[in-house]
Amino acid sequence: MDISHASTLNASPLRLETTQPDFEAAFARRLHWSADTDASIEQRVADILSNVHTRGDAAVLEYTARFDGLQASSMQALELTQDDFRAAFDGLPAGQQNALQAAVARVRSYHEAQKKHTGESWSYRDADGSLLGQKVTPLDRVGIYVPGGKAAYPSSLIMNAVPAHVAGVQEIIMVVPTPVRGSVATGGTGEGTSTRGERNELVLAAAYVAGVTRAFTIGGAQAVAALAYGTETVPKVDKITGPGNAYVASAKKRVFGLVGIDMIAGPSEILVLADGSTPPDWVAMDLFSQAEHDELAQSILLCPDAAYIDAVQAAIERLLPEMPRAEIIAKSLTGRGALIHTRSMQEACEISNRIAPEHLEVSSNEPHRWEPLLKHAGAIFLGAYTSESLGDYCAGPNHVLPTSGTARFSSPLGVYDFQKRSSIIEVSQQGAQTLGQIASVLAHGEGLQGHARAAEMRLKG
Repeated sequence: MDISHASTLNASPLRLETTQPDFEAAFARRLHWSADTDASIEQRVADILSNVHTRGDAAVLEYTARFDGLQASSMQALELTQDDFRAAFDGLPAGQQNALQAAVARVRSYHEAQKKHTGESWSYRDADGSLLGQKVTPLDRVGIYVPGGKAAYPSSLIMNAVPAHVAGVQEIIMVVPTPVRGSVATGGTGEGTSTRGERNELVLAAAYVAGVTRAFTIGGAQAVAALAYGTETVPKVDKITGPGNAYVASAKKRVFGLVGIDMIAGPSEILVLADGSTPPDWVAMDLFSQAEHDELAQSILLCPDAAYIDAVQAAIERLLPEMPRAEIIAKSLTGRGALIHTRSMQEACEISNRIAPEHLEVSSNEPHRWEPLLKHAGAIFLGAYTSESLGDYCAGPNHVLPTSGTARFSSPLGVYDFQKRSSIIEVSQQGAQTLGQIASVLAHGEGLQGHARAAEMRLKG
């Protein structure tokens, strides 16, 4: 930059005083940032996602050429290899090599310590006397969504409120729809026709026992919006948890970033791995236990015994007429259910890992033989006596679980969902000499001179 030009520049940060009458408003204006994007951008992004989803590499190559100006005949031409990485490292000056290695070593050491302390604050001092650690604190206020359109779910309330309390959350705001008997919901609520969703005493009692702070009889997308934005009456929360229908899921997805969310929940799922040793009626009813949620729920049986699968099918046909929600179960099993004959239990485990189900029952005489092979599931229920329904209500682990294959990368709701973590760093004078040199080298390499000089000012002579 030309020095004469630089001398004419002026930086004037906003000056505020907490005693001034308009402090809160002025402060809020200064903090405000909107994640909203232009509608045309949203449409272009949607088009890009759809095109890549449909056409794969060809679409990626076209967009890379269009937006980045980078022409390539194949994706292989765009792929960086381990040899590229090593060559880049070997080509660096020794100072940058050492700085990178030192930074990676320190970050690795910190995260190894982090792995040992998942739910509580911790710290340690390094060889230079610098303090490094993590402060774990609860969220201030959370909103829990309790479904109430087609049925009442006190168990859902318990599973959301209890871990929040254990985490130390001070305010738990519940929303639960209580539609009028026989009403047909609008697109905003999307909770559907209901004859059971009125003020359910078991839900209210569960709110009392679980320690809900405040509650509102609202549901659907409007309830999610009220929790996310806050209204004159409904407090704005920091995070929204709890399952709902498609309107609720869509609303949670849209407000994510303004508030935290637990997950985007899909239809209920159960996968049963059976070796043929469990009474067929038990397995049939376990399949019913998820199918009765709604028509889109998925119930799957994997078993290497064809005769046993026949027995389960016979049990389904015999038991179905006894079920009050037989119509929903029938539609679910017909539309999305499956009874799959596998070559072996090992193959059943492999298929299970590909599915990554919400609920996984290992209905076997040797459940612990197969459990080590199972990598992806929201919850794993071991043995014939461990029905999924016990986990839904009272076994102890949370029943808010990842669905639609997301158990490949996400986890059940827990205390950790209601906590946040702040890194703690206290660098000693001696430590500043070592870290300052590393930071200076890397900052100059990134072209961020302000970063480099801030570190260098702490160096002795």
